[in-house]
Amino acid sequence: MTQSNTFQFQQLFARHSADMPSWGANKRGKYDFAIAYPDPASLPLTDLLASLQTALHEEGQNLALYLPSAGYLPLREFLAAKLARDRNIQVTADDLVLTAGAGQALHMVIETLIDPGDVVLTEDFTYSGTLYQMRRFRANVRGVACDHEGLLPDALEAMIKKVKAEGRQPKLIYVVPTFQNPKGGTMSLERRKALLAFAQKYNLPILEDDCYVDLRYDGQDLPSLRALDDTGLVIYVGSFSKTIAPGMRLGYMTASRELLARALPAKSGGAVNLFAAFAVHRYAVNHLASHIEEITDIQRAKRDAMVAGLETHFAGAATWTKPEGGLSLWVTLPAGIDVAALRPKILEIYDVGYSPGNNFAPDSISGKNCLRLSFGYNTPAEIQEGMGRLAEALRCEGGLA
Repeated sequence: MTQSNTFQFQQLFARHSADMPSWGANKRGKYDFAIAYPDPASLPLTDLLASLQTALHEEGQNLALYLPSAGYLPLREFLAAKLARDRNIQVTADDLVLTAGAGQALHMVIETLIDPGDVVLTEDFTYSGTLYQMRRFRANVRGVACDHEGLLPDALEAMIKKVKAEGRQPKLIYVVPTFQNPKGGTMSLERRKALLAFAQKYNLPILEDDCYVDLRYDGQDLPSLRALDDTGLVIYVGSFSKTIAPGMRLGYMTASRELLARALPAKSGGAVNLFAAFAVHRYAVNHLASHIEEITDIQRAKRDAMVAGLETHFAGAATWTKPEGGLSLWVTLPAGIDVAALRPKILEIYDVGYSPGNNFAPDSISGKNCLRLSFGYNTPAEIQEGMGRLAEALRCEGGLA
């Protein structure tokens, strides 16, 4: 069929539809620092299979049913107990919704709250998946300056006042306070309290993305914003992607029941996959705590290998963060080096993948001399090799001193 005879949808697309950023599989480098994958060798495949077999034996016939949209009740009960124990978040199973990864939870909140043009406040660099969803619903995203302790209170209040001076009211604050994605920092307790105080003062809900909190390698746990809040303005999102496997596609959210009641209709497809929920529930009850201990030891060694590689190959030429947890760190190169433009060539020739800093910028421009490096997938030896190859590539192709 010739192009002239092909039906055209261009004039029919809904205003909220978005272009697909890529089609099919993207090329991955041998040294794959581009995506925050977990360690593939430590995926608990045998225990997941045994857990699924147990669940199918006990209640497999329930696969014939369509569950309520909130999802498999025993897994929600497990999460309520885990959140109470680990995060001092006091909720019941009825306050929790299972989602297809944290991404669906973020989508539900954004679709429920954001109208085109609404102002959303984020950290100066933030998770690209959330930015994508915000842009899809035509949010006006404003980044707020941060330091190693998180959002700067003066900058946050100044931004709120600036928006209000424009005759607008910010609609939402989105933050990743623990092992922030992409920079890796952790918001201090004082900053958490200050953020809540501003949110309450200006009547602003907070969307707290806590997906990395279980992956702590150093330091002390800090309370979640949700646990510190007594007004119901914090929406809390978590995931099993970093502690079990992203391929399971299981996340969750908790919020006021008023919000959940409006957000559930935005949850396309009904309940999460019961097959996956069976496996994750039985596995989590019996093995998750010990598995988290195992993978934090593994990922700590990988983080240290990446930091050592940076010290060896980038000392004096760049600066970087050393996160207390999570799966990524942030590298800042001299101004003028455009890692976004260099990325395709470095991936193709040097076999090294990374995420350019502007992918995480609300304005899509800032941070072209920065990159997020994720250390979860490769072995420590591969990570050190990859740091050498990345330094060579940037010196040859980008002018790094």
